[in-house]
Amino acid sequence: MNENVYLSVVIPAYNEGERILKTIDEISEYLSHQGFSWEIVVSSGGSTDNTASAVKHKMLNTPGLRLVENPRRGKGLGVKAGILAATGRIRLFTDADNSTDISHFEKMRPFFDQGYEVVIASRDSKDAPGATQAVPQVWHKRLMGNAGNLFIQLVAVRGFWDTQCGFKAFRDFAAEKIFGQQRIHGWGFDVEVLALARYLGYRIGIVPAYWVNDPKSHVRFSSYFQVLWETVKVRFNILMGNYEL
Repeated sequence: MNENVYLSVVIPAYNEGERILKTIDEISEYLSHQGFSWEIVVSSGGSTDNTASAVKHKMLNTPGLRLVENPRRGKGLGVKAGILAATGRIRLFTDADNSTDISHFEKMRPFFDQGYEVVIASRDSKDAPGATQAVPQVWHKRLMGNAGNLFIQLVAVRGFWDTQCGFKAFRDFAAEKIFGQQRIHGWGFDVEVLALARYLGYRIGIVPAYWVNDPKSHVRFSSYFQVLWETVKVRFNILMGNYEL
């Protein structure tokens, strides 16, 4: 492990050839002006476009950029591979569409300075006052998201009104303990990650997100039902003692 890296930014990517380079540029531009060491880890899972080749070419002139390739797709699997391959003392994953700007990490740092092991961003003001969806999702996605959240709280993890925001950070030891046990490889992995963090006794901080929806998102209507089914799986794994808690 490279102990000199303070922050690892993990970007899960599935067929993101059209926008991954822009996101890398925006993140590296921000990080280059910070007073800490960093790396960017793109985790490409099952991509059939030019995602991997574009990142490999970008690596030639972007210090600190790395690529992790997986033959299988699944956001949870991509995040897991990237987080476990990262070397930073803090490991953050963010979406390839950059819907939550990397500058949100500035809000997270005080929590880590206070000893928190996990810090997440939320798009819901009930989690964190000031949370805003600048460009909101279409109405049916908002409706499904709100109904699904009540189910998630009832079944797996209480107290979080937005479990699915793709901007979460972990201390290195917490990341390895949580993602080392992660079993959900689909969209419901966020629920599993938070449930594991809660049951492991880690303190979880929440910062408000200024979130901009990207209409090209890979999240489909069926993905909401996948999250609910995977939430049930998380509950089953907890009840059966399948996690080392």
